[in-house]
Amino acid sequence: PNSDISKINRGDTTVIVDEIFKEVFRISEVVYTNSHGYFDPTIGVLRNAYGFGDTKPINSIDKGVVDSLMTYVGFKKVQLTKSGKVEKEHSEIYFDFNAVAKGYGIDRLGMYLESEGIANYLIELGGEILAKGKNLNKDKPWTVGIEAVSSSLEDRTYQATVNLTDLAMASSGNYRKFRIDSVSGVTYVHTINPLTGSAEQSDITSATVIATSCGVADAYATALMSMGLERSKELLKKTDGIEAYITYNETARIEKEYITEGFKKLLNQ
Repeated sequence: PNSDISKINRGDTTVIVDEIFKEVFRISEVVYTNSHGYFDPTIGVLRNAYGFGDTKPINSIDKGVVDSLMTYVGFKKVQLTKSGKVEKEHSEIYFDFNAVAKGYGIDRLGMYLESEGIANYLIELGGEILAKGKNLNKDKPWTVGIEAVSSSLEDRTYQATVNLTDLAMASSGNYRKFRIDSVSGVTYVHTINPLTGSAEQSDITSATVIATSCGVADAYATALMSMGLERSKELLKKTDGIEAYITYNETARIEKEYITEGFKKLLNQ
């Protein structure tokens, strides 16, 4: 409750944020622009309403409720001033940087290790990864796995392995993170469409992104989940520095894969 972001979310306009907050904000701004709004950290009021945030969810969310909450969604409605203050069009706008901060936190851990003279390391936290140098024990690049959509908490399986050198990898998926409303029985997934306010599953079931920064990879993985396959393909064609491995469902729930050429080069055959 005493953190900067909690104060800002409560409407405190006096907070002057630090460089870490500014960098997370800048990453978010770039991915928001490149994804045409499909990545948006101002979805906090929606995440809370659907039961994925830090407040009690709203039961039986209908179109009227979503439309009213959408008033407080939109990254264009906020700005970071030169003095380090965050200005919001509406005090109710609620930031949720969950989709970038975890990856960025791993980047910061990497910076610390390198400041201590460590050049070869692999950091994994909650499925997000940063690999630098090589695996000295094996004298090979770091090898990591992409978890299968069919994987369970009791039986974690992977559908591919990747060689990483000086790269980060982040994954997002709705196959485990969802909530069933106890009153309506409706299933809500944790990836919310910021343009419609919907918490319904797109045709993409998982998105794994490789980039040089884990914060960037984390943000784009979430963006792809909400964009759907065709928009994601267009984004990946136009955006330098990111590669992706996407699983998606066609009709009759037949699972398929879309893999960028750069990602294919890193896969173990």
